[in-house]
Amino acid sequence: MLQMRPNCECCNKDLPPGAQDALICSFECTFCADCANEKLHGKCPNCGGDFAPRPTRAAAKLEKYPASTERIFKPNGCAGVD
Repeated sequence: MLQMRPNCECCNKDLPPGAQDALICSFECTFCADCANEKLHGKCPNCGGDFAPRPTRAAAKLEKYPASTERIFKPNGCAGVD
């Protein structure tokens, strides 16, 4: 099941479950659209994979299967990628 991580790994922006600007790679690395497009140029710095919009989860399912609360923040992970 998709973890739905709560933040961007680069800038630490909150990305709640319904965020329309959350992007993920195939390993569920999570980034906001600004970082994914502007800093990372569409490639995950962790695995080199492409990004896709993170799906949303229906409210009833989110209640039973909540999003992750574990924040992954790598402030230097996006440094120098430009």
